[in-house]
Amino acid sequence: MDVTEVPTDQGSKSKKKKKSMKAKTKVKNTEVKEESSAAENQADPTTSFPATFSVSEIKNKQRRHLMFMKLKQEKRKQKLQLKKKRRKEREALGDKAPPKEVPKTIENQRVFDETTVDPEDEEVAFDEGTDEFSAYFNGLTNPKVLITTSDRPRGRTVRFCEQLASVIPNAHVYYRRGLALKRIIPQCVARDFTYMMVINQDRLMPNGLVLCHLPDGPTAHFKVSSVRLRKEIKRRGKEPTEHYPEVILNNFTTRLGHSIGRLFAALFPQNPQFVGRQVATFHNQRDFIFFRFHRYIFKNEKKVGIQELGPRFTLKLRSLQKGTFDSKYGEYEWVLKRHEMDACRRKFQL
Repeated sequence: MDVTEVPTDQGSKSKKKKKSMKAKTKVKNTEVKEESSAAENQADPTTSFPATFSVSEIKNKQRRHLMFMKLKQEKRKQKLQLKKKRRKEREALGDKAPPKEVPKTIENQRVFDETTVDPEDEEVAFDEGTDEFSAYFNGLTNPKVLITTSDRPRGRTVRFCEQLASVIPNAHVYYRRGLALKRIIPQCVARDFTYMMVINQDRLMPNGLVLCHLPDGPTAHFKVSSVRLRKEIKRRGKEPTEHYPEVILNNFTTRLGHSIGRLFAALFPQNPQFVGRQVATFHNQRDFIFFRFHRYIFKNEKKVGIQELGPRFTLKLRSLQKGTFDSKYGEYEWVLKRHEMDACRRKFQL
C-alpha cells in the first residue's frame, strides 16, 4: 500500500497569508477612521474634544495639565466669538437694542442686612453726634497718631511702620521696648495722642493691626495680609509729600461698617491739601478692606492718570471692643465667629 505525504508548508503559508490580509485590512480601517476624524476636526474646530471627554480621567499629570489648558483656551475663544457676535447684533439694531444684562455677582446678590445705614435716619444722626468721634468731626480735635510694634520687630515690619507714618499725617513711630499696652495708653493720652496703632508680626511678616482710639475708644483688631512695600510695587510714583491726603471710604454700609469707616476717617485731618493730589482709599469688598495710596495727575482737560505710591495691604476685622485696649476685662461690641458668620457666602457684616 502506497502512502502519499501531504506537504504542511502550503497550509502554514495559507494561514500566514490570511493573517497578513486581516492585519492589512485592520490598518486600512484605522487609517480611514483617523482620516475621517481629522476631516471632522478640520471642518469644525470647536469640537476637538468629544462630548463625553473628562480631563480628570487622564492619569498622567503633565498631559492632564496640557489638555486642561487647551480646553480652557477653546472655551475662551468661544466666549470671545459669542461676545463679538452680540456686539455686532447690538450695533445693527442701534437704539432698538435690548438693555445689557447685569452679570450675577456675590456683591449684587448680597443678603439684605437690617442694620444697613440710611444717611437720612435721625437715630443714626443722633448716634454720630454723640459717639467717640464727634469731637473730631466737629473740628474740636486734630488727629495725632502713635505707631508702635510688637516686641523685637524685624526689618520688614519696621519699614512697614515707617511707610505708614509717611502716609498718615502727624504720625510718630516709637518702639515698644517691652512695655505693656496698658502702660502705654495713659502716656499717649497725657501727650495728646488721639490714636495708638500697634503692628504685630509673625514669621518676620506683619500679620495684625490693633487700632485704638484715644482717650475713650473704641479698639479694633484687624488681620493684615497681602502687604506690599513701596519697592515691591511696579510702576510706582515718587515718594509721597507731606501734604494732607484726601480720604475715600467705599462700601461701608451697615452700622458696624459705618463705625469702622468713621474709625479710619478720624486718622486723617479733615482739611485735605489738594495741591499734593494724594488720595488714601479704604475699599470694603466682601468684608475685606483694601488700602491703596495714590497720586492723581491731570493729563489734559478730560484724562486723569493715577500713580500708586504704596504701601498696600488688606485688612480683615477680627473684633471691635468698647473703650481702650483691655484683653481680659474688655467689653466687645462685635467678634468674628468664622464658622457661624462665614456659613453663607452672600452675607456680609460691613
